[in-house]
Amino acid sequence: MNEDTKKLRNLVIAPWIIKATALIGIHRNVGGNQFRHGLATMAILLDYKLFGDYVLLKASVIHDLLEDIPETNEYDLRHIDADADKVVDLVKEVTRRKDQSKTDFLKMLLEQGSFNAKILKVADRISNLTDLHRDHYSREKMSQYLNQTEQFVLPMAVLVNDDMAIELNDLITKRRQQLNYLKYPGFIGF
Repeated sequence: MNEDTKKLRNLVIAPWIIKATALIGIHRNVGGNQFRHGLATMAILLDYKLFGDYVLLKASVIHDLLEDIPETNEYDLRHIDADADKVVDLVKEVTRRKDQSKTDFLKMLLEQGSFNAKILKVADRISNLTDLHRDHYSREKMSQYLNQTEQFVLPMAVLVNDDMAIELNDLITKRRQQLNYLKYPGFIGF
């Protein structure tokens, strides 16, 4: 049995997935729901072979829970397992306050966020950019989102994982090419 298999074999994530099912009722504009998005975010972390960081993997499946369902009982979350306090603290670190702009939140996370908060935000944004399509969002909204990603999230990726930074940069470039194609039909790209 290889080392990665051993790491994943010891991951107990089912209780966190059960808590994340509360997100099934939260619709995403691109289709699906926030539950699937949490699992996709975890899959991105696994794709980058982050098998042994159980706190990060557990937090990934519920990273939107406190923001999308603010009435979530934090006490219940903090008693799930031995990692629970660290998981909840990480989720809280990547949860934007209601009175905080997205720009201010991302700037704060870039400048003061923990390594795991940054890597979780990068995986989250990779998932979001994968789902960012013109048939669901206006050109303006997509352009603003890409600019925000380039300004705040790409620098996070550079700090935490070079390969994630490459993927994020590729996604930004591809989405911008799609926007240019829609603006100028026949546009081939760079």
